[in-house]
Amino acid sequence: MADRLTQLQDAVNSLADQFCNAIGVLQQCAPPASFSNIQTAINRDQPANPTEEYAQLFAALIARTAKDVDVLIDSLPSEESTAALQAASLRQLEEENHDAAARLEEVVYRGDMLLEKIQSALADIAQSQLRTRNGTPHQPSPAES
Repeated sequence: MADRLTQLQDAVNSLADQFCNAIGVLQQCAPPASFSNIQTAINRDQPANPTEEYAQLFAALIARTAKDVDVLIDSLPSEESTAALQAASLRQLEEENHDAAARLEEVVYRGDMLLEKIQSALADIAQSQLRTRNGTPHQPSPAES
């Protein structure tokens, strides 16, 4: 994933591409302007162009990209963000990270304990099934005593 400045530059480049494409398509599809009420046979024979559809399409694309640019700009650090504020924010994030790591370690420990109990129970079940198949009586394991 690219950093925010690279994402912003990509979004601005995309916006410029969309503007250029919109202008080019609209110029290509736009009906010629009439000069002094002169109509030529070529102008009358041209089919209607879907310029309204193109205009709506490019307007939506440009608006969405402009919104993306605004979001990226808003996510950049502000001028008010001093080194002390950034350090405090980093300390808070580190504390949250340590708390999450401690919770994760506790969950992993409980999971390991549960896994050991399950494995022990499965081993007991397997031993019981083997004894049953072999016809030997049940002998309690040291854990059952």
